[in-house]
Amino acid sequence: MFGRWLRGETAPQSSGADALRRSIAEQLPGADPETVSVVTSMAGLLGAVAYADRDYSAAEEARVREELSRVNGMSAAGIDAICAALRQHIVEVSTVQIPRYARALVELADVELRREVLSALIDLAAADSSISVAETNLLRQITKSLGLSQDDYVELQARHRQHLDSLKG
Repeated sequence: MFGRWLRGETAPQSSGADALRRSIAEQLPGADPETVSVVTSMAGLLGAVAYADRDYSAAEEARVREELSRVNGMSAAGIDAICAALRQHIVEVSTVQIPRYARALVELADVELRREVLSALIDLAAADSSISVAETNLLRQITKSLGLSQDDYVELQARHRQHLDSLKG
């Protein structure tokens, strides 16, 4: 059962991760592999947070689109293609791939960019005017995985404090 891994062969790549990466590489044809990895990681983490409460709402997808539009060279058709790949593979992207995406950002992005990504993720969680406990837990996990502190998280989420479900009611 584990023979191929023990012989040094690698596990097969997941189809969702490949589809997302391929979609981004096609939409950014002149981008170097590191840029594709950073954008893929950002898009994957956006998808993960959008689906953390198992509801990928229209408001959350609109926010994903807004964040993707900030990527230099990204077209509207590119955003459509990336969002389609996210929707198709959202379960895998939102579960299995999170550590890979966070690790890529730690390796390739400076602290400032990682804080900006976390800020975008928090904004996305608040897009539907409610940050669920599941979203909060995932955001805290991603914060740590990005090599950021809980103080970073608290500082960035403070502007959305009124949307925290844990403080409502």
